[in-house]
Amino acid sequence: MVRAHRARVRVEGLQPAQVLAVLLGVLFLAYGIIGLVKSGFGDFTGHGVTLWRFSANPLNNVVHVGTGVIGLLLALRSGGARTFGWLLFIGYGALFVWGLMLAGTISVNPVSGLGNPLNLADADNWLHLGIAVLGLLTAVLPARHGVLLPEDEEPVEVDRTVQPPRRDTGGHGLAH
Repeated sequence: MVRAHRARVRVEGLQPAQVLAVLLGVLFLAYGIIGLVKSGFGDFTGHGVTLWRFSANPLNNVVHVGTGVIGLLLALRSGGARTFGWLLFIGYGALFVWGLMLAGTISVNPVSGLGNPLNLADADNWLHLGIAVLGLLTAVLPARHGVLLPEDEEPVEVDRTVQPPRRDTGGHGLAH
């Protein structure tokens, strides 16, 4: 049996959460940039254009660009990718609920005074639910671990044969 002192179990290599965070970050960034090209910066919180059935006013596009940049930055580390997943789950889950309130699906809207600055519609609500689910998946994906040995220490062979304990015979040669 090989035994190493001070061995550590650490996250090893590129993690599935990081891959998913990069993919989501690139999608958010691309969608936000395409939306900004199409909508421009005029009427920042107005009812801008639609992009593949989804609303795309300038504020919404800036949020997507920001989300994409944050996702790419946090994807550099496994823990950061998981944090990005939790941020997506909480943020886009809240947007989903807010969109349901704006659409009248939920009858009480405690933030009705804010209006609809992101120009949310029914298609956006379901997209936000899907993003929240992907965020949760990113946050809870299992990590791959590996055992890392100190570089300056060689593994030690351990003798697995066990000697039975000696019994005290009290000088008679018989065990008590």
